[in-house]
Amino acid sequence: MRSFVSDAAQRFGFTEGEVGQIELAVDEACTNIIKHAYKYNPDGIIEIRISSLGSQSIPSKFVVEIFDSGISFDSSKYTAPDMKEYFKKLRHGGLGIVLMKKLMDEVDYGHLGGKQNTIRLVKYLPA
Repeated sequence: MRSFVSDAAQRFGFTEGEVGQIELAVDEACTNIIKHAYKYNPDGIIEIRISSLGSQSIPSKFVVEIFDSGISFDSSKYTAPDMKEYFKKLRHGGLGIVLMKKLMDEVDYGHLGGKQNTIRLVKYLPA
């Protein structure tokens, strides 16, 4: 998964640092799917599709769509953790969504009918 995403991001023209950011965001998304949507069930399937969007007047976008059929995530009920409290309590984990939103330009969750879930991660291509 990492090499698939990394290779595609490099071909689209991202720097090494930007490729690393995209890889980490995809890692976090997939980790959340494994842990929360599939509850570590090894039979869970994750599909990743990569594409680009845009025109000459709108910045081009590198799009990573991740699909699963596990338990749905309701992003409208998510609230980012208070980082002062997080570090004060010496917590670990639970920052995947915060990281994805920090590393990518757009992060969207959706449901495609039935039990199909999607996470759409977008990074704008360099000009």
